[in-house]
Amino acid sequence: MRQRIITGALLILLLVVLLCLPGWGMAIATLICIGFAAWEEYHALTLAGHRVVSWPAWVVLLGSVPLTRIFGSGTLVPMMTLCLLCMSAQIIFRETPDLTDLAMSALPILTVVLPGLCLVALSLVDQKAVEVVLITLTFAVPLLGDTFALFIGSAVGGKKLCPPVSPHKTVAGAIGGLGGSVLAAVIVWGIAAVTCNAATLAKLPTAWEYLLLGLLGGVVGQIGDLFASLVKRHSGIKDFSNLFPGHGGMLDRLDSVLFMAVLVFCYRILVG
Repeated sequence: MRQRIITGALLILLLVVLLCLPGWGMAIATLICIGFAAWEEYHALTLAGHRVVSWPAWVVLLGSVPLTRIFGSGTLVPMMTLCLLCMSAQIIFRETPDLTDLAMSALPILTVVLPGLCLVALSLVDQKAVEVVLITLTFAVPLLGDTFALFIGSAVGGKKLCPPVSPHKTVAGAIGGLGGSVLAAVIVWGIAAVTCNAATLAKLPTAWEYLLLGLLGGVVGQIGDLFASLVKRHSGIKDFSNLFPGHGGMLDRLDSVLFMAVLVFCYRILVG
C-alpha cells in the first residue's frame, strides 16, 4: 500500500507539471500515454490468442495532434472511420479471415484510441484556463472515485458488485466511489470559481453541470474500470504491465479516465 501511495502521489505531481505546459505540449504527452495504453491492450489481446491488426491505430495516433490542431476535433470521426476500414480490409483479405480478430483489433480503437483522442482534443482547447479545468475534472472525478471505492469497499465489505469480472469490488465501494466522484467535481468547481475570471467561467460548466458530470463520470469511470478488468480476465493477466510500481500499467491507471474523457468531450461539444 505504501508503494501504491507513493507512486500515486508522483503521478499526480506529474499531471500538475504537464498541465503547466502549453496545450500542444500536453497533447503530445497525452498522445505518448495513450500509445502506451493502446500497446498494452493490443498485447493483452495477443496473449489471449487473437491475431490483431494494430498499425492503423499508430497511424491515427501520430496524425491526431497536427490534424486536430489544424482542423479541430471534427477530424476524430474521419480518422476512426479510415482506421477501422484499413483494419477490416487487411483481415478480410487474409487466407483465413476471422471476425473475432476484426472485433479484437477494433476494440482498442474504441476503448483506448478514440477516448484518448478526446483527451487530446481537450488539451488543445484555445483558452489555457478552460483546458486546465476540463482536464483536471477528467482526471479528478474517476481517480477520487477509485480512491473512495477502494477504502469504503475495504472497510464496509458486503455484497459483490460484479464478481464474474472483478471479485473484489463491492456495492458499498461502488456507492462510495460515486460519492467520491461527485465530491471531486464539487472541489474542481470550487477551485475554478475562486481562481477563474468571469470570461473563463462563462466557458465552463455551471454548478449543477459539475454535479451531473461528477455523478455520470462516477458511473462511466466504474464501467471503464470493470471493462479493463474484463479484458485482463479474458487475457489471463493481473495487470496490463508493470510500468508503475503498485499500480500496474498505463491502462490500469487510465481505464476510468478514458471513459470520463469521452463524457467531458461530449459535454464540450454539446454545451461548449
